[in-house]
Amino acid sequence: MRPGRVEATAAATLAAWSVHLYTALGAAIGFFALEATAYGNYRLAFIWMAVATFIDCTDGTLARRARVKEVLPHFDGAKLDDIVDYLNYVVVPVVLAFHAGFIPAGWTGLVVGAVPLLASGYGFCQLEAKTADHFFTGFPSYWNIVVFYLYALRSPMWFNVAVLLLLSLLVFVPIRYLYPSRNRQAQALTYGLGLIWGACVVTLLVQPAPSLVLAIASLFFPAYYMGMSLHVHFHTRVRRAA
Repeated sequence: MRPGRVEATAAATLAAWSVHLYTALGAAIGFFALEATAYGNYRLAFIWMAVATFIDCTDGTLARRARVKEVLPHFDGAKLDDIVDYLNYVVVPVVLAFHAGFIPAGWTGLVVGAVPLLASGYGFCQLEAKTADHFFTGFPSYWNIVVFYLYALRSPMWFNVAVLLLLSLLVFVPIRYLYPSRNRQAQALTYGLGLIWGACVVTLLVQPAPSLVLAIASLFFPAYYMGMSLHVHFHTRVRRAA
């Protein structure tokens, strides 16, 4: 056995495949969300998206502990993760936005919905989409969160269209955004605020009609995330220039 390589014992192999199965379950969850959307049960669809997000936030830690790259070097878990993420973070929320009437009906809405799909397709395929020092390059396609706020805030259609188009443009702008689960910068603060925000989102999801006051208040975390990402990005640029 080569140095640094994990011996593929039955237990190690089972653990590695179990982690990949856990990641792949996100695709099934995405299907459940699309089915709920088709029946107009948008709250349930968002709940399924939240479950998919939880899987995505935890499978990386499990994969590193199971050392899946060394136990199963012939299987590309990162590619599987990207496929599932594109479904749950891009396709599912955009389909929901169209069906729920957050964007215009007919061809206009189809074109508007196609823009983030195309932009994120580009974003996911960049070699530096996730940098070696754990940043996302360009807006990291959090369309599930964006569309959730269009739902919770009950914002006007013109605003929804403007937000989708603006964030689609930001996919192409090479600003570095924090990768919360891997990046060490302000990680404790990000986790702490993220837990509070997660509790707010869960509360909004269990409400038959999301509280507008709570939805507005919960924007503290997206605002913090964007602000901190911009601060780190431009501070790093200035430091490198110096």
